[in-house]
Amino acid sequence: MSKSEVVELPVLGPEAVVPCCPPITAGELSVPDAERMAAMFKALSDPVRLRLFSKVASHPGGEACVCDIQDVGVSQPTVSHHLKKLREAGLLTSERRGTWVYYQVAPSVVAAMSAMLDLHPAAART
Repeated sequence: MSKSEVVELPVLGPEAVVPCCPPITAGELSVPDAERMAAMFKALSDPVRLRLFSKVASHPGGEACVCDIQDVGVSQPTVSHHLKKLREAGLLTSERRGTWVYYQVAPSVVAAMSAMLDLHPAAART
């Protein structure tokens, strides 16, 4: 692919990026919920992906240009591969602006993953 070639990246809709899984203590996970959450945790199980996700999540303004986060010790094509995996798992969304792609953590994904693993849901604490 030449530098002048523009590739449109798909943007996942809100229904594809907001996990809807109950806390693990609420009962057995359904097959779809287990598959959805397993894909997210699998995507985060790679150290490079975890670092990229962390860089996006902690970036000022809640979004990061790929040009600002690619310094994770691997080549640029490998960074693109890992970012694609994070998008496919529903963890990141992306938007192309000119020649750069900007990434954001998918809406409520961190809170939903945290809530699913919470052994003491808020309702049980009160």
